[in-house]
Amino acid sequence: MSHFSTIKTKLKSTEHLLEALDVLGHDPEQEQQVMVVSDREHAKGHPNVKVDIVAANKTIGFRWNESSQSYELVTDLQTWNQPIPVERFLSKLSQQYALKNIEASVKDEGFTITDKVVAADGSIEVVCSRWE
Repeated sequence: MSHFSTIKTKLKSTEHLLEALDVLGHDPEQEQQVMVVSDREHAKGHPNVKVDIVAANKTIGFRWNESSQSYELVTDLQTWNQPIPVERFLSKLSQQYALKNIEASVKDEGFTITDKVVAADGSIEVVCSRWE
């Protein structure tokens, strides 16, 4: 029997969430009434939880929470089969999501990203410029 967990996030932009998942190689899909399934249930083809976005072979989902105006991560933590723990997944996802937000804001303000450097600790430095 699967036990789905819902984890609150501060991810609000559908576009940036989809882009971040794609950058991380999780092949996101956005549809209405998509189902997320646990690994055990996936093999049997039994749907479990309705979500708005699915990723990682439909074992990770994101559901819009109207009251918090943000997405919630929905997954079966008992059968989590990603190469990194869920906390690290959320950290990497949040970093890529923030980067996508920064890239969009930079463009909106008329700047151009001239360099992106990933440091040894995994942090990302973004250098921007704008011609007047």
